Amino acid sequence: MQEMRVLMLEDDPNDLELIRRELGRLTPAPTILHVTSETAFVAALNDFAPHVILCDHNIPTFDGRMALEKTRHLQPDTPFILVTGSLNEETAVSYLKAGATDYILKDRLVRLGPAVLEALERAQEREALRRHERLLYQIIDANPSLIFVKNWDGRFVLVNQATAETYGTTVEGLLGKTDADFNANADEVAHSLRDDREVLSSGQPKFIAEEPVTNPHTSETRWFQTIKIPLHMPGDETPTLLGIATEITDRKQLEEQLLQSQKMEAVGQLAGGIAHDFNNILTAIVGYTDLLTAELGANSRQLEDLEEIRKAARRAAALTRQLLSFSRKQVLEPRIVDVNGVVMNLDKMLRSLISENIALKIQLADDLDAARVDPNQLEQVIMNLAINARDAMPDGGTLTIETANATLDENYAATHVSVIPGDYVMLAVTDTGCGMSEATQTRIFEPFFTTKPAGRGTGLGLSTVYGIVKQSAGNIWLYSEPDKGTTFKIYLPALDALPEEIGKTAPIEAARQGSGTVLLVEDDEQLRRLTHRALATQGYVVLEADRGRLALDIARRHNGPIDLLLTDLVMPDINGRKLADALRAARPGLRVLFMSGYPDSAIVNHGMLEAGVAYLAKPFTTDAVARKVREVLNAGAA
Repeated sequence: MQEMRVLMLEDDPNDLELIRRELGRLTPAPTILHVTSETAFVAALNDFAPHVILCDHNIPTFDGRMALEKTRHLQPDTPFILVTGSLNEETAVSYLKAGATDYILKDRLVRLGPAVLEALERAQEREALRRHERLLYQIIDANPSLIFVKNWDGRFVLVNQATAETYGTTVEGLLGKTDADFNANADEVAHSLRDDREVLSSGQPKFIAEEPVTNPHTSETRWFQTIKIPLHMPGDETPTLLGIATEITDRKQLEEQLLQSQKMEAVGQLAGGIAHDFNNILTAIVGYTDLLTAELGANSRQLEDLEEIRKAARRAAALTRQLLSFSRKQVLEPRIVDVNGVVMNLDKMLRSLISENIALKIQLADDLDAARVDPNQLEQVIMNLAINARDAMPDGGTLTIETANATLDENYAATHVSVIPGDYVMLAVTDTGCGMSEATQTRIFEPFFTTKPAGRGTGLGLSTVYGIVKQSAGNIWLYSEPDKGTTFKIYLPALDALPEEIGKTAPIEAARQGSGTVLLVEDDEQLRRLTHRALATQGYVVLEADRGRLALDIARRHNGPIDLLLTDLVMPDINGRKLADALRAARPGLRVLFMSGYPDSAIVNHGMLEAGVAYLAKPFTTDAVARKVREVLNAGAA
């Protein structure tokens, strides 16, 4: 046993000597400091730091009660033993209730030594318990998971620091409180309390895959995966439970991004299929309108009606192009471009597009990297975002377009689905308009979804943007707050290369009479008849088949030359690419022109046509198909 320090408050010298003699029987003998006044007693509490305090009950000007009060205030963990000549039972109980460890009558000092040792042992046990409690709190406070204990009423009995921070308060501020004191969502509170009582009633643990906790100060909702376990404390009949909650907010956000991406992919597949079938119909409408126009006289009043049909078909074709952009089925013509240059080329058009009460700010990075993208499609992206921003600011505001180099690291990629770490060119379009709710943001890229009044938009503008960016191997992210504004950030992979010169498109020549034999393969009968008629009118000999195997049979039985295969890509038996390969094996030098409502992987790699592949997109006019056939034949003859 280490040396013991005893502080003694006693005014009778004889009693003092008797107490010293009795304490001297202990091994080793304790160090005793004797005081007789309040001032000396308080000083000794701080400076002497006694292990035990022995105090008489009756001392003039400073009695045992006052000494006990000082002890409880300054050294609450130090054992306080009352040593007095006489004490009635009521007074003794009042001392013990006030915090005294024990009391010894002076005519029974033989109990003093054992009482001191017992008091010290209990004090050491209490200190050990406190050390274990401190260690326990350090352990649970170091744990990032929420750790808490609740009772039947849902009140917090024990919490760690992470739990308190999640609720926006301190550990002390959370103890004794319930979820209802911090969460205004009555449904969430009631659901949590039902889970708690189910665990307490059944005596069985419960696993909760996900549950929200909302910080009342920031209104931030975080998601947790929780296990609740009933606690059975010996000697304590009060039911309690232990809860351990691991945060899954990042995982839930990633899951939501993945689900949204999968939904967009599924909707894109559907949109692409619809566009394919619709383009066949539009090609027939436009083609037969062209044929009727050619047959009618120049002054015919019916020409006006035909022109209206053609205009309606063009509008429908524009919708299908937007659907194809969203579904990433457009054929891109990517170039290495300077994104700053694309933005500046649109400056005048953008200023005429937005209202006079909207200020346009363009902030371009000086050292911007190049990006590989279809410049026409990038212009479409900027225009659509600018229109969306304009409509979000009916009362005016600021539209900002900016560019910058950006590096998306592993941490960013870990929280954003489909992002590949690396260097990117960032294009941001920001408005100070009405902003969007979270519910709107989750659907904003869906085709035909719009918050605009009826007749004010097709709901395809932003879905087109999404499709173009994704098909260009880029990413687009949305940041918006209601009544504050919206920012769309587009990230395109950066290239260490010089931008290409973007030349002007050559003027389209009118179709000329041609010659040669064309094998036409198209499973849509109406479209096949139209294309046959359009080519025959231009002087071509046309062989036709409604599917690939029939085309192979026709080519095998045809004795003369076949100059060109004009084939749809998607057919019931074999696709157009396999048909072309088979015919070229038998007829080397055969030129091939593919046509489709949208190209598939047979001729397209990541949205870009394979080198040397000729392609005609549906819907097309009779002039367009004749011109493209002539172009392919001339290229083969060159």
